[in-house]
Amino acid sequence: MRVQPVAGALGAELSGVQIGALTDGEFDAVHQALLDYEVIFFREQELSAEAHRDFALRFGEVVGHPAYPHPEGVPEVTILEHTAEKPSKIECWHTDMTFMEKPPLGSILCGRVVPERGGDTLWASMTAAYNALSPALRDFVLPLEAWHDFSWGFKESLAEPGGRERLAGAVAANPPRKHPVVRTHPLTGRKALFVNRLFTTHIHGLTGLESKHLLDLLCEHAVQPQFTVRFRWTPNSVVMWDNRCTQHVPVNDHGLSTRVMERVTVLGDAPR
Repeated sequence: MRVQPVAGALGAELSGVQIGALTDGEFDAVHQALLDYEVIFFREQELSAEAHRDFALRFGEVVGHPAYPHPEGVPEVTILEHTAEKPSKIECWHTDMTFMEKPPLGSILCGRVVPERGGDTLWASMTAAYNALSPALRDFVLPLEAWHDFSWGFKESLAEPGGRERLAGAVAANPPRKHPVVRTHPLTGRKALFVNRLFTTHIHGLTGLESKHLLDLLCEHAVQPQFTVRFRWTPNSVVMWDNRCTQHVPVNDHGLSTRVMERVTVLGDAPR
């Protein structure tokens, strides 16, 4: 297996392996690459929905998503389909499902149908972003906590006709949660920012104005170009990212072209 770093802050492309048929030694190397580079890329993968799920299960328990469909017989796999009739509703940087008590460890995303051009995805290292804060600001944000809310992140879906009825179970199961603004990675010990524009509503203990300006500052700081890597999708390419220390954003510049992705998400632990 060859590991080729892609950008300065994060990202590596792994070649010479099929993730649907890894030996134990290859899996250990893949896992270490994820810890080292925070997001890892694979090309030309032969990966059924079942193999996709089984690869994710090697990292831990998997979790579905309450707002998206799945392939028949494989509920662990989420289908993300964007067409002219069903455009993406998520266009901002985010960390997945931080509204959960135990947000995901990470996700594995497979490109099933990709546009000929456009539709890239970017990731940003929250580890690099935290380390680049001034010492005074690091000291200030370190003890803070912030609230994350499913209903805030999916407000467009909830506002659709029938949206509240369709997502009533998800809303009831996911009340607002409080997490640290800076979390410590449970395996590497590195600290990373853990707020995002999609799900974080406010910082606990600050006034509304203070919270807004601090969140705006942190979210803008976190996605500066020097902390990011960009991936050009090709058919059957696969990306896995560490959700504990990254944010990501799709680039919705593919117009009327169809983009179909399949994702499996691995359950994580309570941020500390």
